[in-house]
Parts: sequence; C-alpha cells; structure tokens
Amino acid sequence: MNVRNWIIGGIFLLAVVGLGSYLFTNPAGLFRQLFIIAITVAIVLLIFRLVSNRLPSRRERNAFAKAARQSKLRAKRRKSQMKAKSHLRNRPLRRRSTAHLTVIEGKKSKKKDRAIF
Repeated sequence: MNVRNWIIGGIFLLAVVGLGSYLFTNPAGLFRQLFIIAITVAIVLLIFRLVSNRLPSRRERNAFAKAARQSKLRAKRRKSQMKAKSHLRNRPLRRRSTAHLTVIEGKKSKKKDRAIF
C-alpha cells in the first residue's frame, strides 16, 4: 500500500508541474482546453440524464425492493410456522399458493387492451 501511495503522489506531482508549465507557456490554450472539457462533460451529463429519465424511477425501484424484502420475510415466517406445526399434523388441510405478491404503486386505472370473445 505504501508503494501505491508513492506512485499516485508522483503522478499527481507530474500533473501539477505539467499544468503549471502549460499555464506559463500558453495560458490561452489552457483555458480554451479547460472550456472544451467543461462543455464535453456538460453534454455527457445531459445525455445521461435524458437516458436515465427513461429508466424506472428511484421511487419505483425502492418500492419493488421493499416488496421483495417483505415477500422473503413472509416466506421465511411461513416456513418456520409450517415446521413448528408439522409435528401436529402430517398433511395440511389445503394447499396454499406459493405466490407471494405485493401491490406496487403504479397505473392502476389504466384500461387493459383485450379482445372480447
């Protein structure tokens, strides 16, 4: 880890020396280059935001993750309850569904597009 710190420090020192010499020899070129870099970063961030707006929102992802956690906890509880009750009776009276679903907020009022037979 000590060698890595020396390497990073050396690279940082060379960068500072290079920028300082470039500032003294061609200050207009340095500022122009920094301006171009700033514009490029702004364009990349703008494109990233446009693309990320099309992805599901953070609120929806958090709601889905919460529903998945609750579903796992519910499944664990049922499993432990079934193990505790298994010695009382050998066969369950009725078979329960293995689907553990939780409703996530969304477009509930959207009409379904189905063909009527």
